[in-house]
Amino acid sequence: MVVLLPADAALADPSLAQIETQIDQKNNEVEKVIESYNLITEQLKDTQAKLDALKVKMQPLQTKVDDASNTVSKIAYQAYRSGNTLRTASVLLSASSSGSLMDQLATLDQISKTQKQDIATFSDAKKGYDAEKSKLDTLLAAQNAQKTDLETKKTKIEGDLKTLEGLRNKAKAAGGGKESGSNDSGYQIKSVSGSAGAAVSYAKSKLGKPYVYGASGPNSFDCSGLTMAAWKAAGKSLPHNAASQYHSMAHISKSSLAPGDLVFYNSLGHVAIYVGDGMVIHAPHTGTVVKLVSMASIGAPYGYARA
Repeated sequence: MVVLLPADAALADPSLAQIETQIDQKNNEVEKVIESYNLITEQLKDTQAKLDALKVKMQPLQTKVDDASNTVSKIAYQAYRSGNTLRTASVLLSASSSGSLMDQLATLDQISKTQKQDIATFSDAKKGYDAEKSKLDTLLAAQNAQKTDLETKKTKIEGDLKTLEGLRNKAKAAGGGKESGSNDSGYQIKSVSGSAGAAVSYAKSKLGKPYVYGASGPNSFDCSGLTMAAWKAAGKSLPHNAASQYHSMAHISKSSLAPGDLVFYNSLGHVAIYVGDGMVIHAPHTGTVVKLVSMASIGAPYGYARA
């Protein structure tokens, strides 16, 4: 069941506070799933890129072998048409001078050596290629399976959220309450210079944009998609995953926080960008928009990092 009620209140609708609590819990669950989904998507891209690079690496070797094979095929064809067995004796008999004899012998010897060398090189490389490709194919299959599992989990949780949202709307209609907007605090974000200023300015410009899982702009975002896009605007590349962002950045203390730094929550399941004076901009969850809120209103931070 999505909503659990006390036995003596089985027939009563849950209160708005109870619904909001359960929505928060479900949003925390789906956020972790979504961030895991973002991570596996990044890993899939990396694995596919490695497979593509492997194919590119093998192509010149394959071309050499193909060329050598074509050369041998042409010689065999000419030998067939002329009845020539390509033995050294036939070369001696057909030579019109000692010069041409040596040229033909050298040519055949060189073709033989080149053919053997190309095939040996290709054979060795092919063994390594096949082993690496097999490993990457296995990894790709496992990652795709994990992605499918995450999509199933996400769909289940979002179904629960839809039920809860319906109950919340019903409770609000009966008892009031307002939806929080993109900036209910009245706080005015101060201008900041440098790359941090560029990141903050970008995040500020996206206030009110809808939350969409897996999105990184320009018109919708999830939490790590927003911080990734903000720092991309400042010239810094970050992965599309909160935990990966945290582990790729310098960790700092709360007392060292400055605008542009990232604040992490929910055991690295959520991330926001600090804008000063205890305020952050973040993309909360499905059904909301990018908001400016107090850092403490999201919950207890997991940690802080600087790009």
